[in-house]
Amino acid sequence: MTRTMSLALAALLATTGAASAQEKFTFALNWFPVGDHAAYWVALDKGYYKAKGLDVTLENSKGSGDVIAKLDTGRADAGVADSAVVIAASTRGATVKSVGMIWDNTALNFFSLKSNPITKPKDLEGKNLGAPPGDSQRQMFPGFAKITGIDPNKVTWVNIEPAAKVAALAEKRLDGVGDASTGLPLYEKASGKGSVAMMMWADFGFDLYSLSIAASAKTMKERPKVLKDFLEASYMGWRDVMADQKAAMEIFKRRVPEIDYDTIAENMQMGLALMNTERYAKNGIGWIDEKKMCNSVDLVNTYMGLAKKADCKDVYTMDFYTKVEMPKKTN
Repeated sequence: MTRTMSLALAALLATTGAASAQEKFTFALNWFPVGDHAAYWVALDKGYYKAKGLDVTLENSKGSGDVIAKLDTGRADAGVADSAVVIAASTRGATVKSVGMIWDNTALNFFSLKSNPITKPKDLEGKNLGAPPGDSQRQMFPGFAKITGIDPNKVTWVNIEPAAKVAALAEKRLDGVGDASTGLPLYEKASGKGSVAMMMWADFGFDLYSLSIAASAKTMKERPKVLKDFLEASYMGWRDVMADQKAAMEIFKRRVPEIDYDTIAENMQMGLALMNTERYAKNGIGWIDEKKMCNSVDLVNTYMGLAKKADCKDVYTMDFYTKVEMPKKTN
């Protein structure tokens, strides 16, 4: 064998080895791509996952409950899930935990039309509300009803796909839908600017941790370094989104052409407002505060009527967290 052929073969083997070293990692989004998910495409586009040896696949889901089911059955390694749903699932045998936060402040909310507004809890009685069974608003509603003193039996829930929420409200097929407050631009695009009413749960005493990154017990046990690397790369993506929203949206639009640029840009900006907190500034993007998490567990235990109480230590861990600082300047 000539020296030239030997070098070529060595190069080929090195390339093959590098390719095989890429760890497959499936990340389940909580529904179809919106501004809440921009950071993961930014991390893909900028090679943050690849630099850590990860071959990441982003997969749509039908709410937080669906994500947790995927994690528990090994169909995904990590995913976006409302922490309150993770807490409740822990009492039913799920072994999923929140390993990092996304929104530091809650976004639980009901949307309605101002022509038939739902602006306070009592307005919910007698109404038809839409959400998938796995949606965080749907799963947390018994707790919200108890803390606000309304009769949950006077509310009718209709099962709809996540992508059908906006149209169902705009076409007045439902009185309201449960959805994150960051979705306002999507609803106003369909129903008209200024025509949509919001009812934020936090305004009525129900403020708890919301959107988180959750991981399966299998991933935590068998692939701890992979999970740690994935989290760090993801928060690097969030850091870049915060630093330059326009650049992030250009990447997002190129990667997911079907999104509406202007609507999703506003949607993303609303989500970033939930992340612009003193906790993140001090501890890093995605930091989970023990006191707030345990208070969230207490809220779920007190108001959701679970068969047994959740234990704070069973619902989250910071073992895989690496501090990624917020950018000094944002635009």
